[in-house]
Amino acid sequence: MPPKQQIHKLVQIFSSPKTPQTNSLIPKPLRTPLPPASSDTAELPDLPTWLRHKENPEITDHNDDDFVIPSVAEWIQNSNVGNFNQVGSHLLFESEVSDIEKVSEILKKHYPSTDSVVQGLNECGVNATNTLISQLLKRFSNDWVLAFGVFTWAKNQTGYTHTSELYDSMVDILGKRKQFNLMWELVKEMEKLKGYITLVTMGKVMRRLARAGQHEDAIEVFRGMEKFGVSKDIEALNILMDALIKAGSVENAHSVFMEFKDCIPADSHSFNVLIHGYCKARKLDDAKKTMEEMEKHGFQPDVVSYTSFIESYCKSKDFRNANAILDEMQEKGCKPNVVTYTIIMLALGKAKQVNEALEVYDKMKRNDCVPDASFYSSLIFVLSQSGRLKDSWDIFEDMKKQGIHRDWLTYKTMIASACSHLQEENALKLLQRMEEDSCKPDIQIYAPLLKMCCRKKRMKVLKFLLDHMFKNNVSIDLGTYTLLVRGLCKSGKLEHASSFFEEAVLKGMIPKDGTYKILVEELEQNNMTEAKERIQKLMLQAKGQNPI
Repeated sequence: MPPKQQIHKLVQIFSSPKTPQTNSLIPKPLRTPLPPASSDTAELPDLPTWLRHKENPEITDHNDDDFVIPSVAEWIQNSNVGNFNQVGSHLLFESEVSDIEKVSEILKKHYPSTDSVVQGLNECGVNATNTLISQLLKRFSNDWVLAFGVFTWAKNQTGYTHTSELYDSMVDILGKRKQFNLMWELVKEMEKLKGYITLVTMGKVMRRLARAGQHEDAIEVFRGMEKFGVSKDIEALNILMDALIKAGSVENAHSVFMEFKDCIPADSHSFNVLIHGYCKARKLDDAKKTMEEMEKHGFQPDVVSYTSFIESYCKSKDFRNANAILDEMQEKGCKPNVVTYTIIMLALGKAKQVNEALEVYDKMKRNDCVPDASFYSSLIFVLSQSGRLKDSWDIFEDMKKQGIHRDWLTYKTMIASACSHLQEENALKLLQRMEEDSCKPDIQIYAPLLKMCCRKKRMKVLKFLLDHMFKNNVSIDLGTYTLLVRGLCKSGKLEHASSFFEEAVLKGMIPKDGTYKILVEELEQNNMTEAKERIQKLMLQAKGQNPI
């Protein structure tokens, strides 16, 4: 069947016969081409003195720094985007006077310790509330010094008490940044507060330890869980096994399973966790043995069990075996669900087998399986990757008409597609629509937008996005700093690349050696000696060799 006919057939499948809007996917034109960049000279942002390139006066900012697509100019302008101020403060609006902004304004300074953060906040005149602290912990989740300083400052206020959820959040932040001594001190503090330590707390501790490669420590947490008043049951064991598997150690997960199988009876989820782990590690023989054990224990393999095998085969582009598993599960009366079909369609699309990917709809229809938002999002991805941007846009627009809520994944897929094709207007309008739909963006939504701005040298829009992130309490992680530094280096914006590098170090992060090398080489080639030396000192500081 020709590709275009398949698209129309696809439309017919999605369009309900009871709905009068059967032609709701008639292609709508995308936005008009982007206008040429503004010829106005951009105002240089304020930068640290060590970033001024006096030694190379020929380097000038590009004219498109301040350019904004006209159709989104009002939205961006209403956000009062100004210049970058000093390092670490470019994310703040000067005009806001809410409590969270008052505290954030104080926290824009560099604080060497949590005690200094507490001292800085003591005179701010803001009363801590659970809502305020929750927002601040999210906003500064990748800067543990600031987060823990805020947490300590609030705890010291008269009449204020942290909820157990806030303690859990702080435990997770410290664990994420591998501050395990502080994390355990906080857990011991929680132990004194009746009912504060739960399986959620222990789950976060085990996951952070496992992710840091401290697998045995994570297992020891489970072994000693009961002394914290948390039951050592199958739910906790499944969380531990899942944490170990996600950390790349299915062997340790199996070892724990075997250690406790006699005193903690397994359930079907336990076996599925192990099956998924073995399939993820491409150890299919072990996965099959686990499935056999599952049956011996009286549990029938379910859609989750079979889908794990299908996913493994799909990742290897072994679609013959994937289809064989699909046939096997149907023969045994186990109906594939929307997740199963989504995995197959997405894998076929990534393998450039677009026609076959679209034919997955027929199988779904025959099995009365209704597509959900994730399926739509995967379809949009497949169409976008194959260059059918108009069709993917039509599918996106039709979702609401078909009663399918456009969720985070849908917007992520659409925004990533628009950015990869440098469709600046569409990308920004999608972010705006996401805001209007009350769908909260996260770091994965912003990453392609930031990358696009770096490529197109849209510095004003970049500032807007960083501020938009901050307002949505999205904390910049090391991956995002890496993206910014590398992207700005490629675009010749070495001053700002250096600024973000410093900001990452001041937050206690250690930039990747590759990122450091790229930045230093670019600075050297452009005769920015002072800036290069500063970056070299910062890298030594980050690695704890030469504190500044």
